[in-house]
Amino acid sequence: MDERRTWWKEAVVYQIYPRSFNDSDGDGVGDLQGIIDKLDHVASLGVDVIWLNPVYESPQADNGYDISDYRAIHEEYGTMADWETLLEEVHDRDMKLIMDLVVNHTSTEHEWFEQSRRDEDGYREYYFWREGETPPNNWKSGFGGSAWEFDEEVGMQYLHLFDETQADLDWDVEAVRADVYEMMNWWLEKGIDGFRMDVINLVSKPEGLPDGDPSQDWVGIEHFADGPRAQEYLEEMAEATYDDYDTMTVGECVDIDVETASDYVSEEGPMDMVFHFEHMHVDMGEKWLSPAEWDLTDLKAVMSHWQTELDGWNSLYLTNHDQPRIVSRFADDGEYRRESGKLLGTLLFTLSGTPYVYQGQEIGMTNYPWRSLDELDDLQSIGKVEEAIEAGEIDEFEEVADIVRDRSRDNARTPMQWDDSENAGFTDGDPWLSVNPNYEAINVAAAEADDDSILNYYRDLVDLREDNEVFVYGEYTLLLPDHESVWAYRMELDGEAVLVTLNFSATETSVTIDDAARTSDLLVANYDDAPTVTDANLTLRPYEARVHSLT
Repeated sequence: MDERRTWWKEAVVYQIYPRSFNDSDGDGVGDLQGIIDKLDHVASLGVDVIWLNPVYESPQADNGYDISDYRAIHEEYGTMADWETLLEEVHDRDMKLIMDLVVNHTSTEHEWFEQSRRDEDGYREYYFWREGETPPNNWKSGFGGSAWEFDEEVGMQYLHLFDETQADLDWDVEAVRADVYEMMNWWLEKGIDGFRMDVINLVSKPEGLPDGDPSQDWVGIEHFADGPRAQEYLEEMAEATYDDYDTMTVGECVDIDVETASDYVSEEGPMDMVFHFEHMHVDMGEKWLSPAEWDLTDLKAVMSHWQTELDGWNSLYLTNHDQPRIVSRFADDGEYRRESGKLLGTLLFTLSGTPYVYQGQEIGMTNYPWRSLDELDDLQSIGKVEEAIEAGEIDEFEEVADIVRDRSRDNARTPMQWDDSENAGFTDGDPWLSVNPNYEAINVAAAEADDDSILNYYRDLVDLREDNEVFVYGEYTLLLPDHESVWAYRMELDGEAVLVTLNFSATETSVTIDDAARTSDLLVANYDDAPTVTDANLTLRPYEARVHSLT
């Protein structure tokens, strides 16, 4: 990465979860032709890049993050010809396409793992195999239970930091890295514009695989997050693959801090951006099933720290396929869904960095009212609940139902709500996951018909960011850091300054901000009748967002 102004810094990214986006053939599963059919919607937002979640050949144990063939398309999604058409159609609309890269692990149905089980041609070394039926260490899977699975056929155990069908590759083996780089170059040659790299900072494990701290929710994470050779391997990857192309790269990095992230994304670093999770942890307790009450001051502190202390470029996101819906998590999905949905969009688009919009976010989709464990598909949610039942911590799902409703990854994976027809226009068949029952009111068609919708406000925000570089490259200054409901900050670039004020509260709130006395043009607001500000005293209505130029 370098310090120059580049297209990916100025881009807006739209994330598509193919399984839930649009079904073209009535089998209840979203597919590539379905995405092609809806590309005009994506392009109409003014976004520049599409991040496509995995569409590779897969048994779908973890919805495509268990890849059995990196160079084939899963049949439910279509064919390679469909994918090539998608790429062409994306490029024809002046957008770019980045693909998910999942190389910490493969499916246990991948050819490499099958050969590893048979101990053929050196493939045994591709994975972490250990003798005996007792786990060689106390590491836990991120989905619950031990990170080790005994294979009856081999008579040994293999490591899986996620589901038992997702076996971790041993990146210390040079042949593993060479095969991964060859595959990446194959996709780059096909014309993709970059990679989103799944849990990429987990690829290096320490020698001896020592026990982890048993008090951690994810036991062992201190050893396998940013392991001893992670930086080395990512630098080698960049040099062997995408450094030779005009690409965009963003690495999902588990349990990373701003100092370590800076090593990855600084001018000499191997990636353009990282996805960190610090702001996603403000409402998390010590255990997955023990959430904490979140406080705006904590969220402000985390995001402000990354704005000011990262040596490199920020990624900006509030949700994705692994996180709850933002209006349900950080705002109000009831009375003030419209206002708070716009407020969160205002935050996303007025910070320095590259914003990521997850499908459905632009219309204010909400969490699903899950009633039983049987309704869920998410391996993490199911695994955590079943682990708690097995440990005697709970007796049944109903004891933690509210927590699962708030936290499950399936909240983001319910089908996209296109209109008020059956199944929200997502499919003519039976959807693979239930459609949110509020689809008749919350859908794209309704938002298109409403000039005051969240959707149309997002379009305004994209235009605002495109027309004002202060929101892309500006210097961030936090104001009122200890205020419990108002988030205010100043962005400055080359003599231009703006004031952003956000009321994260369902009550009218008054604050005093020196900058408010020198406001001029109102650049954007989520209330039509934002008053003129004449002094330092500012009153904000419930979930009101305002962005003013400063004289």
